[in-house]
Amino acid sequence: MKVHYGIEEFKPLKKATVTSGTFDGVHFGHQQILSHLRKTAEQDGSETVLITFWPHPRFTLQPEIAKKELKLITNLEEKIERLMLESIDHLIVLKFDKKFSQMTSLEFVQEILINKINTTKLVIGYDHRFGRNREGGFDYLKKHQKDFGFEVEEITKQEIEDAAVSSTAIRNALLEEGDVETAEKYLGYHYSFEGKVVSGNRIGRKIGFPTANIELLDSFKLLPKIGVYAVTIEVEDKLLNGMMNIGHRPTVTDGIQQTVEVNIFDFEGDIYHQKVKVSLVHRLRSEMKFDGVDALISQLQKDKIEAIKVLSSSN
Repeated sequence: MKVHYGIEEFKPLKKATVTSGTFDGVHFGHQQILSHLRKTAEQDGSETVLITFWPHPRFTLQPEIAKKELKLITNLEEKIERLMLESIDHLIVLKFDKKFSQMTSLEFVQEILINKINTTKLVIGYDHRFGRNREGGFDYLKKHQKDFGFEVEEITKQEIEDAAVSSTAIRNALLEEGDVETAEKYLGYHYSFEGKVVSGNRIGRKIGFPTANIELLDSFKLLPKIGVYAVTIEVEDKLLNGMMNIGHRPTVTDGIQQTVEVNIFDFEGDIYHQKVKVSLVHRLRSEMKFDGVDALISQLQKDKIEAIKVLSSSN
């Protein structure tokens, strides 16, 4: 897959079958749509093109609301990594800024789909809207397809609804229940996030469970429900096992600030300021306030045994 950041240098193709969307997570529903795109392109030997947008349109159109409410499954780098597995020929990443948001549907069709890409077939969902104020849609395109010089094909309502259900199911499972297995079922892979290891108060080290305190690289990245999880963590090009706590550490702190900490099994080393990737495998339990440090240590020992068991069976 060739990745094009912007449309300026893109050279028109002989034949192009095109679709567009945010494709956050590139989950099972999205994968079905992309499979449909490939099959459609095979019919006339055209190249497949996926147009996506960054930042997410809501960060431009509703910045204050999005900053508070919108949590994404993947950042741009992660999305590209997942799309690399989908056998798409071209990915075009369009910058969704104020200027782009003012482009009319006719301008989008003429300037991008026709002039820049030479679209011969456009595959879109029945409810897909584009252009300023979301004025363009399937009916409009279908009505004018002869004028535009490309064929318009509709992704079925079921395929679109499957994608919508997948997105909702993933977010609800992670946010409401910490159910990482359900998220994995819809994603086809373990949900993960990246972060930088930062200094902490070293309480974990004092009680025999040293942790890497992780600061997320992206503030908009979705974090699952507070609790303790069995995880894998990529450190210095090594994939290691561990257990993670997301929460407020009520037994040993005042419980005000939320933290993300990973106790990495069988690992010693200084990884401060390094980037790590954490993948969630199973939620072990809710965060609890214990009656003293000894009770906390006892529970952490049990958590580690369970985490090792879970991670061993998942490999």
